[in-house]
Amino acid sequence: MTSSLSTTFTGLNFVNPFVLASAPPTENKRKIMRAFEAGWGGVVTKTIGLHPVENVAGPKTIYQRTSETKPYVSRMKRPDTVSHSSWNWELISDQSLDLWLPDLEEIKTTYPDRMVIASIMAGAGNEEEMENWRKLAKAVVGVGCDAIELNLSCPHMDRKDMGANVANDEEIIRSVLQAVKSAVSVPIWVKLTPANSSLLDGAAAAYDAGAASISLCNTFPSLPLMDPETLKFEVEVDGLVTSGGLGGLAILHQALQRVSDISRAFPDKSISGIGGIRGFREAFNFIVHGAGNLQVCTAAMEEKGSGGIGVKLIQELKDDLSAYLEQKGHSSIEEFRGIARERIVEHSQIRRKSDTYNGGFAISA
Repeated sequence: MTSSLSTTFTGLNFVNPFVLASAPPTENKRKIMRAFEAGWGGVVTKTIGLHPVENVAGPKTIYQRTSETKPYVSRMKRPDTVSHSSWNWELISDQSLDLWLPDLEEIKTTYPDRMVIASIMAGAGNEEEMENWRKLAKAVVGVGCDAIELNLSCPHMDRKDMGANVANDEEIIRSVLQAVKSAVSVPIWVKLTPANSSLLDGAAAAYDAGAASISLCNTFPSLPLMDPETLKFEVEVDGLVTSGGLGGLAILHQALQRVSDISRAFPDKSISGIGGIRGFREAFNFIVHGAGNLQVCTAAMEEKGSGGIGVKLIQELKDDLSAYLEQKGHSSIEEFRGIARERIVEHSQIRRKSDTYNGGFAISA
């Protein structure tokens, strides 16, 4: 059987299912062009907005590590450490829409077989902001973007009507989707915040309003660590810190839970999986829980010598997935996507000590 890395996701043909997430790896034309040259199947751009953005006066992202000899988590460099997580309090792109548009057009013209998904963000609560969503959508689609991802999940926006501050608000989700869908006809992905009990309700509202896919998980709201000797946070400005986003391996299991929740509730809908993918095994787990597309950020940023776009990582991901498909006799990831769904059950359905095991079913003794 001939296997293929190509996938069709939300009606778009990806040469492989691996996509760089909306983050520093996709913050400008140079990085995106290098990412496509390296082999990534698509990118979600750094989020593009209309309002002025100015980042904090200090480091925007740190990488936290741990080790067997010194098992505490810290950004402190020390021997024999392995990656634990990333932490950032970075805002959306500080590059204006007018600068983005010719770059996006050149990217798509140069790599017509790669998928360019434009992440966009505006505010909520009034018609002026809905018009901002429409303006952004029409502009990026007009220069060739294949899809749009609505950023309704950034955990540290400085405006209360943006990002995770709208907390999976069903009314806002519906109104934004209605505005964008009235302006463009490309697939619309909706990136929701995972750190809220209303995630399923938010997903239901998004799908019902016409979302082609849900993207999750974005980074989780969190705080950096304080050093016990210096009493300083590991990232701060003038001694102060605010909530940022935790990503990388540390959020893998929580991300899988959220993807599983959405996938089991809406098995016929599309999901783009994000959160802790460092190699094929993590990507595999997102696929078996229902994701048809895999977004990567922290692992690409951490790769030394790649300029933060994961040159070696994408080759490893493609090689390992190809080898797995050949080994198992699968023609594509669709043959094993979602196979874990039926084995996720309520706690009460897990066999207890007093039950006997009978070929996969627990029978009371």
